Parts: sequence; C-alpha cells; structure tokens
Amino acid sequence: MKKEFSTSWRSSKQPRKQRKYLFNAPLHTRRKFISSNLSKELRKKYGKRSLPLRKGDTVNIMRGKFKNKKGKVIGVKLKMQKIEIEGIQVKKQDGSKVNVPLRPSNLQITELNLEDKKRNKALKKSEEGKGTKQEKTKEKQAKKKTKEKEGKK
Repeated sequence: MKKEFSTSWRSSKQPRKQRKYLFNAPLHTRRKFISSNLSKELRKKYGKRSLPLRKGDTVNIMRGKFKNKKGKVIGVKLKMQKIEIEGIQVKKQDGSKVNVPLRPSNLQITELNLEDKKRNKALKKSEEGKGTKQEKTKEKQAKKKTKEKEGKK
C-alpha cells in the first residue's frame, strides 16, 4: 500500500484502508468529511441532506454527554476532524475550562451561517434543482411532448 494520498481511490471494505484514506487526506478534501446533517426544515428548504460545517452555524448535539444542547460553531479543526461549540466546555483539574471537540456526525445543523457568498450561491443552485425524481421525469416527458407537437406542425 502506498503512503501518499490517492485521489483515484474509491472505496474499500477494509477499515484500515478507510482510516488510512481519512488520515492521509489533504485539508481541502477533509472539509467534506466535516459534514453534518441538516434539520428537517433546512432539508425541505434547500433540498440537501447534509452540508460541511462552518464557523457561525448553529447546531444541535444529538449524541453524547451534551445531548440536546444547542450552540454556535466557534471552531472547525480539520486536522482532528472535530468541531468546537460555544458554551460546550469541561472543567479541568486546575479549575480552567476547555472547549470540548465533538465529531460532526453527532451534530445536526439547525441554522446556517449565510455570510459567505459562495455558500449562498451553492445553496441557491441546489434549491433550483430541488424536487423528487418523479417530478423531474414528468417535467422531461412534458418537454418531449411539446417538442413533438412543434415538430408535427
């Protein structure tokens, strides 16, 4: 097995290879690994199931010690693949408080930070393409029928 990161690597059933892919991935691809699922309202609105987390997003913690707590994302650690949330802290032995790094799979996005123009553009693009497969096939069939009618005239 090669030591470098392979962009052509697709998948493997072997956990060691899956871990190797994650740990050797460059930062620009690691951004995708920090995706979290969207709340039901956001899913309906944007037609997407999950999005990469960003600083400023509001999330709900779904698993673990801090379950059902909400907070804003204050830090995204790509190298560790962890997220830090405002107000989610643990007291150390010396009395100081430290932010708890959480896995993005245990979070749910309830509110998006829409300050970034690129993110807005991508969401609007997905919003336009929203709709079930059945609706899309009906639209295609309707277009075909109109073309056929035009061709006959």
